[in-house]
Parts: sequence; structure tokens; C-alpha cells
Amino acid sequence: MIRLVLLLIFFLASLLTIFKAPAYYLWLLAIAVTEYPLIFVGLTTLVTLSGVWVSSYKTPGNIVGIITILLFISPVIRAYIVAKNVKHDMQQAFNGMHTDSSTAIFPKDGTPFDFFNLFKKTTAVPYKSLTYVKYQDTSLSLDFYSSRILGRKPCVIMIHGGSWSSGDSQQLPELNSYLAQKGYHVASINYRMAPKYQTPAPVEDVSKALNYLCKHAAELHIDTNKFILLGRSAGAQIALLAAYTLHDVHVKGVIDFYGPADMIWGYSIPSNPLIMDSRGVMDRYIGGTYPQVPEKYAACSPLEFVDKQSIPTLIIHGANDVLVAYEHSRRLNEKLQQNGIRRYWLKLPWATHGFDYNINGPGGQLSTYAVETFLNTITQ
Repeated sequence: MIRLVLLLIFFLASLLTIFKAPAYYLWLLAIAVTEYPLIFVGLTTLVTLSGVWVSSYKTPGNIVGIITILLFISPVIRAYIVAKNVKHDMQQAFNGMHTDSSTAIFPKDGTPFDFFNLFKKTTAVPYKSLTYVKYQDTSLSLDFYSSRILGRKPCVIMIHGGSWSSGDSQQLPELNSYLAQKGYHVASINYRMAPKYQTPAPVEDVSKALNYLCKHAAELHIDTNKFILLGRSAGAQIALLAAYTLHDVHVKGVIDFYGPADMIWGYSIPSNPLIMDSRGVMDRYIGGTYPQVPEKYAACSPLEFVDKQSIPTLIIHGANDVLVAYEHSRRLNEKLQQNGIRRYWLKLPWATHGFDYNINGPGGQLSTYAVETFLNTITQ
């Protein structure tokens, strides 16, 4: 009986690979289930095989166990399915943007997804903290990861998430180290956060970071013609808004990890309150509800500023995202398409918000491959 109960618990957890999490802690579990699937496959397999020594409910337990194992392994299977088209689709999306051969833009030492990379360990690259701006009431720093390849290199400005009110430059640092090893500088910035500071303060901070990095480009060995903005969640909204409104000639592209692109639509369709009070989060960041300050919601909606001069954009989003609706990315992609902007949308059917917590998980591998390909393309 205990065996069957355990298998039923695992089965319920495995449903998070296909359904959206209904509550906050189940969302956290969904990240683990979908991006560390082999752990759950192993545990379920052990419990299922224990049926050799159990007589009661043996057949029902075996059936539940097999179904559960298949569900847990499904992100890996679906990652292979998505991986089949990533290279071709990205090549088509950015055809003509690079001067070398069509294969030069793709990572030289990997494929979009490899089962054995699920066991891979990441290597941390050292960084140095630099103060990039001093305001009257605060100062802001960035973590600078120098390229491991010598020479003047492009620089990725990394903007963390956290509902505009939490998080810091140390959030999910594995991608920073990975990109530094591939020949990119990474500047992971801190910015002014809500509720003390409201929009457009973070975009102003991005501008200050760009100014600082350009000013110190010689000593940091930065190619000032090749900056890229990358943001996650709330940081993606900041990155997109900065990319489409600053019109900084030094910025060549923007990468959006599951960011809210349409703040007006986002207010109209709030998140599940068991997950997050999305309207309250927006209220604190923007300075009021939509009925109170509709013009501010429009002013901080990135897609409102997409036009025919917008820069190339990479969108990455999981269909099971419960914090930032998948619809944000669909709307942004449509607006970019209407304006003829080079773009690629990496769609991950099983993934939830924060799936890239594990850079070597199914979603982590695919998104890292897409990011590196995008960077190689627009910085050639």
C-alpha cells in the first residue's frame, strides 16, 4: 500500500510536465520536475521495481509507475523534438545577417540538446564588481565577467528578474560564465527597484550602464559596437523597453526570457493569485493601477514601441509559464513580424517560468544554444 501511495504522489508531480502549476510551491516543483527529470525518473523507477518484493496492489502500482516514468521523461523527448528544428529555423530567421558561412553562427562544440549534457557540470568564471553609477541617494554596481578569449569582444548586459522589486546581479550566474567562456563579456547589473523606485528608473539604469561600459571600454576590452541586452522576467521587460526606446546605436540585439511585453494586456488578465498578485506587482512598479495611470502602462509596454527600426530580438518562453503568460511573447512576436524585424521565438511546450535555473536541463540547453547562436549572428 505504501508503494502505491508513493507512486501516486510521484504521478501527481509528473503531471506538472504537461499542466500548469496551480500554486506557488507547485510552480517551484514544476521547475525541478521539468529541468531535473532524471532524478524523478530514477526515484520512480526504484519505487516501481520494489514491486518485486510487494504483493499487494502490485499491478496497479506497476501501471502507475510506468505512466509516471513516461511523463517524467517527456521533457527530454520533447526537447529532442524541438531541437530538430532550432538550427534550421534560426538560420532562416536571421538569413543574410552574417557575412561568413551559414554554419559559422552556430555553436561549434554542441547540438541544441544532448541527453548526456544533462549530467554536465558548469564551470564558474570569476568576476569583478564595479560601481557604474552614483545617484544622490544610492549607487549601483555590476558584476563584470571578462571573456576568456582575448581581444576586444562583444558585451552582454544581463538584467535580472524578481518582479521589479527583488533579485540582484547574482541571479542565475551560470549563463554568465558560459558566455564568458565562449568569448563574450558579460555585465550583470543591479538596478533601482520598486516600490521605492518606479518605471522608467531601471531603463535609465541600463542607459547608465551602457555609458559606463563605453567609457571604460579600453580597459575592459569591450567592442562598443556590439552590446546585447538580455533580461529574464521583469528584467526582460526592462531589456525590451530599453532596446526599443533608448535607440542606442551600440546595442545590436535584445534577448527576452519570458518577459511581460504588453503591460496593458497583462493587467487585464492577472495571474493566478495562488501564484502571484500580478496586479499588485505592477501597481508597485508602475505607480498605480491601470485605471489610475493608463498612460504609464502604455509607456512601459515594450511592444508599444516596436517599429521598423527596432533591433533583432530573440524570444524564449515556456508554454506552461504561470507567472508571465505565454501570450506576452505571442503578441511581441506578432508585432515584430508586422514591422519586418528579424526575430526568433524559441517555444518550449513543457517549460515553466524560470526553467533556465538548470542551464543543463532540457530547457536550459535549448535556450543556451539559441542565445549563443543569436549572439554569434548579430555580432559578426
